[in-house]
Amino acid sequence: MSVDRERLAATEVATVPTEQIDGVTELPNVLREGLRRERTAPPCAMIIFGASGDLTSRKLVPALYDLALARLLASEFAVVGCARRPFSDEVFRAHLRQDAEQFARTRPLRPEVWDPFAEGISYVRGDPADPDTYRRLREHLDWLDRTRGTCGNRLFYLATPPNLFPEIIAQLGAAGLNRPPTPESWVRIVIEKPFGHDLASARELNRQAQAVFAEPQIYRIDHYLGKETVQNILAFRFSNRLWEPVWNEQHIDHVQITVAESIGVEDRGGYYEQAGALRDMLQNHMLQLLTMVAMEPPVTFEAEAVRDEKLKVLRALRPIPPAALAANSVTTQVVRGQYGPGWVAGQAVRGYREEEGVSPTSTTETYVALKVYLDNWRWAKTPFYLRHGKRLPKRATEIAVQFKRPPHLPFGGVAAAGLEPNRLVLRVQPDEGITLQFGAKVPGPTMQLRSVNMDFLYGSSFLTPSPDAYERLLLDCMLGDRTLFMRADEVEQAWAFVTPILEAWARETPRFPNYAAGTWGPAAAEQLIRRDGRQWHRP
Repeated sequence: MSVDRERLAATEVATVPTEQIDGVTELPNVLREGLRRERTAPPCAMIIFGASGDLTSRKLVPALYDLALARLLASEFAVVGCARRPFSDEVFRAHLRQDAEQFARTRPLRPEVWDPFAEGISYVRGDPADPDTYRRLREHLDWLDRTRGTCGNRLFYLATPPNLFPEIIAQLGAAGLNRPPTPESWVRIVIEKPFGHDLASARELNRQAQAVFAEPQIYRIDHYLGKETVQNILAFRFSNRLWEPVWNEQHIDHVQITVAESIGVEDRGGYYEQAGALRDMLQNHMLQLLTMVAMEPPVTFEAEAVRDEKLKVLRALRPIPPAALAANSVTTQVVRGQYGPGWVAGQAVRGYREEEGVSPTSTTETYVALKVYLDNWRWAKTPFYLRHGKRLPKRATEIAVQFKRPPHLPFGGVAAAGLEPNRLVLRVQPDEGITLQFGAKVPGPTMQLRSVNMDFLYGSSFLTPSPDAYERLLLDCMLGDRTLFMRADEVEQAWAFVTPILEAWARETPRFPNYAAGTWGPAAAEQLIRRDGRQWHRP
């Protein structure tokens, strides 16, 4: 926002009447309408390959409905489903309505919003490997341009299994659907994770995508980056002068990034057997969180400036030495685990090897913990500890920034016995917010110190629910904002760090299971951090 716009906004806040909704004072009317107009998507058609799958049902269509409810979609917006199932337009619309009624963030559905939105929903049945599917799809899109006014703007979304990505991309190119039909229109493609399963496959997928689409047309989506609390990491760091002087190795002892899940693999056993915790979570979501915590301030909050700084962090990741990859090494920096039977939230649960679709002798990891370093000026010698696991005691995603102890405490050992180093915790989910731990005097006649917390909660501060990550990301795709999407070199650099770990693991047979469901992971993960005189922060 420019200085002039900031002054205008300040004037409007002071002079324009606000609106009460459910007893909560909203933004001034003029401001809210101005922001809505600035962020409203242009007319376009969104084509979803894999339209009969879970991603479409649980995330994409509910997010689109909530965007329509917020009046952020153009009235000409259209959804085109493409899959093998023999749906008619009417059956497909009814199917999506049921999904939206169950999964939309804002329920119950409002007919005055859903009905106009549903008028733009249609279906093209076809096999993704059949060229005739794309011929009929092109004709259908041309018809939508004429009848609904989608203006030749097309957003292709690959919500299919990853093995179909190359085929769909190639067929789109062969049918000429990769090119805008007019000089004023645009064509973009959204590719879901996983983007490859190692460095070689990621490079090959990048090559295939870039042979058909220009890099600015390609949107590699990671839904974690669409979460409000993840975006707030950048706002917290770069809009507050307080933190920059201490955001470095001189003042920060270490950083912990935890993504804990209490659930198992549910009905994803077949997929998870091919992925595992390292590929499924750490290579993408967790390394992205690391980049946001560790990156340098970008010159502007524009796509390339932000992505350049994130790439620098990934390039600064120190490769883990082969000796530190061995499970039996006293200097290991990587721990993997697999959950066995146990108890979660008072309920008995089965082990990973008993899950549906999982081999009874599986060596797939459901837990991973790493200690990594960044070889740059800001973070030299500061360790980052990353851990992710399934069937842990609770669901929590958080970043704990542990500051160093003061160089001298004049209060004496007894007075400071209850005092811990300052800790800043950024909670991504659930209970989204920020906690700052600092020392304070305990009331009484003697000098006794204790650590206390100062909390910020999104829900109580803003009194409005956060939008779903897919709402933000889909809208950004339509607006052409690539800030929260990964660039080709960024994806490859993340795989360049992770692939040697995968290769080292392939040479060893782990002893699984090695932690019970409902615990915080294998004993080796505790040893990993205790060797450094530290301990895991419990969410």
